[in-house]
Amino acid sequence: MTNYTLEEFITQNQQDASARDYFQLESDRMLEVNLNGEVWTKTGSMVAYAGQIRFEREKMLERGLGNLLKSTVTGEGARLTKATGQGRLYLADEGKTIQILRLENQSIFVNGNDLLAFEPTLGWDIKMMRKMAAMMSGGLFNVLVQGTGLVAITSHFEPLALMVRPGQPVRTDPNATICWSGNLQPEFKTDVSLKTFFGRGSGESIQMEFNGDGFVVIQPYEEVYMQHTGSSS
Repeated sequence: MTNYTLEEFITQNQQDASARDYFQLESDRMLEVNLNGEVWTKTGSMVAYAGQIRFEREKMLERGLGNLLKSTVTGEGARLTKATGQGRLYLADEGKTIQILRLENQSIFVNGNDLLAFEPTLGWDIKMMRKMAAMMSGGLFNVLVQGTGLVAITSHFEPLALMVRPGQPVRTDPNATICWSGNLQPEFKTDVSLKTFFGRGSGESIQMEFNGDGFVVIQPYEEVYMQHTGSSS
């Protein structure tokens, strides 16, 4: 085991004061946002900040009645907070690995619990998976992010991107699925025999099937997140 003096520990772990990228990884589990304006973040992901920054949850009527109705039932996993001001903002989520993606007039769906932050230049909308199979697997709500800008997503350990090709569908466990191409519309499939064997909530028995041309990203972990009904504030 390595022993550090206090000075050595600080030197080893201190922030990179020279960095000025808008999104930058201080480590693979800590995102630094060099803020000069606005950024959307996952509610509860702020771990520290320096500067003049204020935080405001998405206003209930900010994006219209349709999004209000969806926001009231998505639970914390799909709620967003807007950070405004100037300074350095540090974000993390349960020690999960962070990936920074640059969209260039593109779109992706992100599991509501795996979206950490994105630029305000990107449009977004909460999308509801209407089949009950999605609800039982904890993946009922996802966020469509589209346009040009940076988005940070999280995963347990290192993610894997699987390519979807016409005539070559890919099936995934909803609890291990992080994000997928904005042009793909997954269908939920139930394996009756496996459902009987594993039980109703198992990812083996309830699967997301992707058809078309694109990609789907999975993690080596089954994250069961119960998206509960609650009130927005």
